[in-house]
Amino acid sequence: MAKLVAAITTSIDGYITGPDDGPGRGLGEGGERLHYWVFGGPWTYSDETRPAATGEDAAWLAEVTSRIGAVVGGRWTYEAARHWGDENPWELPFFIVTHRPEEEPEGGEFQFVAGLEAAVQRAIEAADGKDVHLMGGADIIRQALAAGLVDELTLIIAPVVLGAGKRLFDGFSESLELDQLGVRQSPFATFIGYRVRPS
Repeated sequence: MAKLVAAITTSIDGYITGPDDGPGRGLGEGGERLHYWVFGGPWTYSDETRPAATGEDAAWLAEVTSRIGAVVGGRWTYEAARHWGDENPWELPFFIVTHRPEEEPEGGEFQFVAGLEAAVQRAIEAADGKDVHLMGGADIIRQALAAGLVDELTLIIAPVVLGAGKRLFDGFSESLELDQLGVRQSPFATFIGYRVRPS
């Protein structure tokens, strides 16, 4: 049965971006360090090309990606990533949650859906029995957790202290019960998987 699996990278002090995140600087000032694990080491926003994950990071990505049939992301993440150059980075059905789907182009790389629950439902249908990956931003993940939609949550902890930025659980007032599924580690991140207990 398909699961909704959320994953997000955070600093040790709980930030998922540095300060001043936005288009062209999706992870904020100094936030590139959060995703060293994604690109096999240091990178900057100005890099024209970026290498791929290596070692344990690549193994984790390959394992997770093999189980995913569709992706749901937030509008802010879509904008901050500059629409990924209008090319779907997942090469899977990709649903963007927005308040204004009527303003978006149809038939492109991304499908725009009004409301998180509607986007998740469409993604589940498109995933054809595989898992649905819920990516950032933090607000979308908080909404999904509060609504009881998330089956599994992976926190990817980067060995960095950012000191400022956006926190994953800012304003989150729900109580969650989690069962740890496992821990994996690389030089650039620690991956902690949790099952979210139904409330």
